[in-house]
Amino acid sequence: MNKRNFVAASVGLAGLWTATTSSHAAPPAKTSTSPALLTISGAITQPNRGALDATIDQMMGKHGIQFDKAHALDAAALQRMPAVTIKPTLEYDSKPHTLKGPLLTTVLAAAGVAAGNPVQLVLRAVDGYNVTISMADVQAYRMIVATHIDGQPMALGGLGPQWAVYDADVLPSFKDKPVKERFGLCPWGLYHIEVKKV
Repeated sequence: MNKRNFVAASVGLAGLWTATTSSHAAPPAKTSTSPALLTISGAITQPNRGALDATIDQMMGKHGIQFDKAHALDAAALQRMPAVTIKPTLEYDSKPHTLKGPLLTTVLAAAGVAAGNPVQLVLRAVDGYNVTISMADVQAYRMIVATHIDGQPMALGGLGPQWAVYDADVLPSFKDKPVKERFGLCPWGLYHIEVKKV
């Protein structure tokens, strides 16, 4: 995985703390007073917020993201989901670390995206790094949205607040690769997922 310069400060953090409603939104299914940390847009069936707001959603706008509806999740919503723990060896220190968070398929289900749905997912980080991965691979790799590392919440400015990641140590596709080549599909600082129909 190529090292990425963390440039969130230069693009502004306003998009990370998106309001869960906007002037364009239909009344949401559930209103949150906490900031959204992860937004899912595209081919979803359970939106809880309206269109991208060019004023409030600055980071998403700078990254070229557009949507007319989305599903926004705050920290509490992610914490309510059943958590999975993995212990991959990380490229940053070549040591195993305990990562915990819900399966990515569980997170997508909150937005109405079924696990067997043949879609492509664009996972985007706060610094603009993005990858496209199929739902089939997300399931096969048992990818999680990690919110904790070694028992601590992941911070913005580190690997968090969310990291889309898998346990590369046990996956045949990755375990025999050098550690630095195992996590190219795993954007840390994850804040947006676009669901695309194939």
